[in-house]
Amino acid sequence: MAIKDVIQSTIDSNDVVLFMKGNPTFPQCGFSGQVVQILEHVGVPYQSVNCLESDEIRQGIKEFSSWPTIPQLYVKGEFLGGCDIVREMYQSGELASFLAEKGVATKQGAKA
Repeated sequence: MAIKDVIQSTIDSNDVVLFMKGNPTFPQCGFSGQVVQILEHVGVPYQSVNCLESDEIRQGIKEFSSWPTIPQLYVKGEFLGGCDIVREMYQSGELASFLAEKGVATKQGAKA
């Protein structure tokens, strides 16, 4: 299976996917750690993919999204962005609205 297909399958199989460096328990970069903290604070369940475990995934996700950096957050199959975009959306309240609009449950119980 081509790496693009593996990535697409992961995104298709999960409402929220975070491609990151490390894992939620032990992020391996500050940007990944920030996105984990935001997702944990919002209380959204998500699947994480450690891009450091595979060069194929690390390069493949950048090509897949045409986005040069990791972390990368996907919601309901849609590429949302990296750390800066997620942080800005969180601070403005836009992230919670976006998740509710997409029908993704959060700890506040928001499910559209």
